Amino acid sequence: MTSHTIQMLFVDLALILLLARGFGVLAVRLGQPPVVGEIFAGILLGPTLFGGWIAGTLFPLSVRPLLSGMADVGVALFMFVVGLELERGMLRGMGRRSAVVAAGSTLVPFVLGLGLGWYLLRGQGSGDAAAFLIFIGLSVSVTAFPVLARIITDRRLARTTVGAFALATAAVVDVVAWVALAAVQAAIGGEEGHWRVLLLLPYVAVMFLVVRPLLGRLLAGGDPANPVSVPRLAAVLSGALLSAAATEAMGMHFIFGAFLFGLVMPTGGSAERGEAIQRQTSQLTAVLLPVYFVVAGLKVDLSEVGLDGLLDFGVILLVAVGGKLGGSYLAARLQAVPARAALALGTLLNTRGLTELIILGVGLRIGLLDGSLYSLMVVMALVTTAMTGPMLAWVYRRPVEITTPERASDLVPAARSSA
Repeated sequence: MTSHTIQMLFVDLALILLLARGFGVLAVRLGQPPVVGEIFAGILLGPTLFGGWIAGTLFPLSVRPLLSGMADVGVALFMFVVGLELERGMLRGMGRRSAVVAAGSTLVPFVLGLGLGWYLLRGQGSGDAAAFLIFIGLSVSVTAFPVLARIITDRRLARTTVGAFALATAAVVDVVAWVALAAVQAAIGGEEGHWRVLLLLPYVAVMFLVVRPLLGRLLAGGDPANPVSVPRLAAVLSGALLSAAATEAMGMHFIFGAFLFGLVMPTGGSAERGEAIQRQTSQLTAVLLPVYFVVAGLKVDLSEVGLDGLLDFGVILLVAVGGKLGGSYLAARLQAVPARAALALGTLLNTRGLTELIILGVGLRIGLLDGSLYSLMVVMALVTTAMTGPMLAWVYRRPVEITTPERASDLVPAARSSA
């Protein structure tokens, strides 16, 4: 590594942090979650503007692998936190009515996404049409649980039944999305990848039956004023990164290992300990995740999107928004949820954000998406996330509680997320 590369790396990191912070604050002032501004900053630094001069000058090819490595670490830690938060009450609170909403919120956009994939297949060079169709269906079905939690908290809906149903539904949708993405990646892998992915089943068993009890012993006791010491936190984060490395070695994406490690964390016995791990890890991701947005933005090129591209984007947006809103609304109405509350649920579940970016990044990496379609899908993720707040304010001006035999407190604890 040359001295010039080191200099540019430091300059790029400083620039990324300043821009991410600035655009994140601007997004908040406009009533948006910070991730909207951070994604937008990444796109602005990419090749879309000035023929790629900004990207080529500020982010030379020698620096990009280093930034990509830092971005991957940030995403791995982020997925660990997502798994940790889901373990702390989201999945245990799923009842029949919210499970039906989760099914509608997933199946309807997925089926419409299969049709969208068939429409988009004409311009793709993917050799595996079935995997491409499933991937497109998956990409329009996802809901960004962490971003949704932030929106619900900011809108003071965390202790309402609408917020409870939305978070519980998003938790299940996210888990289904990661499992489906793992299956797609395994299906399109080579012969070597097919046998390696079989190791995932015993690996999951070992994580829950062996690693989880060991983590419980590691985290037991301690100072109540400092529930997670630096050595313990280092051990936990090392485990998350090693788990990420393990699934990558199995032919799966590293996000699955980090996510799984978060799921097996035994935080139920101490809410303070779980909160401390989440808080301390989020401080790291707050620095590393903006790097991911820029790395993702460097791959987005909208400068050559013509009329055909705009038409494709319109269809993508229509399917993504219509499928999520329609599927969630119909499923909620079938469970006797009031109309305005059902529409609010559909609006909240239309949030995609960083979860969508991670999935699209996997699709680009394994060759299911080309650069043009990747760019359009990233913009779709940005638009659907940005429209959630204003649309929610319009459709849910007067809150309506969902009468249910299930207690909202059983469905969801307080929502906490920094994404």
